[in-house]
Amino acid sequence: MTTNKVKKTDAEWRAMLDSMQYEVTRHAATERAFTGKFWDHHEHGIYTCVCCNTPLFASDTKFDSGCGWPSYFQALDPANVTEIVDRSHGMVRTEIVCAVCDAHLGHVFPDGPPPTGLRYCINSASLRFDPQP
Repeated sequence: MTTNKVKKTDAEWRAMLDSMQYEVTRHAATERAFTGKFWDHHEHGIYTCVCCNTPLFASDTKFDSGCGWPSYFQALDPANVTEIVDRSHGMVRTEIVCAVCDAHLGHVFPDGPPPTGLRYCINSASLRFDPQP
């Protein structure tokens, strides 16, 4: 996806997001496992960024990883997510952020199912859902 970066002030982000969405997307917080609205969601459609509506994941790539967060085996368009090395919490992980607005989404791990072997472990608070027929 080629588009201009979405940039807002902290006050603008706070005004448009609820407190959990704000903490997760703007400060890389993590919602508790098994509490987000999409961890056990099974409708057909597209998951988009809660901050800028960039399409991120398709429901047909979602799978139950047992981790308590929505999990996908591939991004809808790899150009829509940016990978960043995350050395927080005494470990090395790969953080995933929205390529358009830099919202923290979650992390990607190399323990997912075929065909990619990836598990995009994403916070529900960073997502919107657009149902598709």
